[in-house]
Amino acid sequence: MKSVKVEEAVGSVLGHDLTMIIPGKYKGAAFKKGHVIKEEDIEVLKSMGKNHINIIELSDEKLHEDEAAKRIGKAAIGEGIYLSEPSEGKVLLKSKHRGIIKINLKSLNAVNNVDKVSLAIRHNNILVEKDEVIGATRIIPLVIEEGNIKKVEDICQKIGKVVCIKELQVLKVGVIITGTEVYEGRIKDKFAPILKDKIQYYGGELLEIKYAPDNREKIEEGMRNLIEFGADIVLATGGMSVDADDVTPIAIKNISDKVVSYGVPALPGNMLMLAYFKDIPIIGIPAGALYCKITSFDLLFPRIMAGDKIQKQDIISLSHGGVCLQCKECIYPNCAFGKA
Repeated sequence: MKSVKVEEAVGSVLGHDLTMIIPGKYKGAAFKKGHVIKEEDIEVLKSMGKNHINIIELSDEKLHEDEAAKRIGKAAIGEGIYLSEPSEGKVLLKSKHRGIIKINLKSLNAVNNVDKVSLAIRHNNILVEKDEVIGATRIIPLVIEEGNIKKVEDICQKIGKVVCIKELQVLKVGVIITGTEVYEGRIKDKFAPILKDKIQYYGGELLEIKYAPDNREKIEEGMRNLIEFGADIVLATGGMSVDADDVTPIAIKNISDKVVSYGVPALPGNMLMLAYFKDIPIIGIPAGALYCKITSFDLLFPRIMAGDKIQKQDIISLSHGGVCLQCKECIYPNCAFGKA
């Protein structure tokens, strides 16, 4: 550190906290270590009896924590993210719009392997709202060698941006509710209002709701009609178990080009099915979604709404963190369900 007159300290970095005392009212740090001295600080410092202060000398090869954090953030962020102004050496990463966090884990780990650099991001594939904090970055000391920051910038250029937000698309969702007991009016359908709310919540447009008995041909016909009518996604409910009358999985398989999975390692919602007709996802939703507020459907549907094409490995990955604890007061997505 170096002692200089306060008039000569503008633009320099304060080397330690400076305490202000107002008798009987206040005692605390008026200026904290790492603060960059400004012109307007001079009179305040003099009123505190500080005519000389200790500053940290920055060479051309070193960066202040604020500048370093801004450069790390700028290098790391992709589409859909903006940076806050530095505060106490920390820069926040925030979402420009509602969407799904997508993380390049290889890049994230490489950045944090650079000495004295910290970049923390929330969980991959979770839904966030506009202006929500999704991460934060800073350096560990007050100053850092510029070479370390250049390493971060090089990593993000070569391996890829660390994080981006995929915006939810306004997709048309067709629904077919199966079950002879519902089709014949023996019991009241309870699936429709639940799915209407979920489709709306995740930003979709409900195209049409159809009903079909436990008849494979009728279910296939209903799904084909929804696709012909312009559905971007088809949801089929009911008849997803192994009971003799449950033929919905067979109908989904018959009209699909590819079945990604029948059954997922997450509960509730183990019996969920995902298939594709060309690029149109067809999701078979088990009855658990009638009784449980959040199921495996809520782990996959937002990603599909953001344009993800779900693969088998995505399904397998649900197993880590795939148990919902059915809390009395649900706080999803701010909980462990669906997070590795």
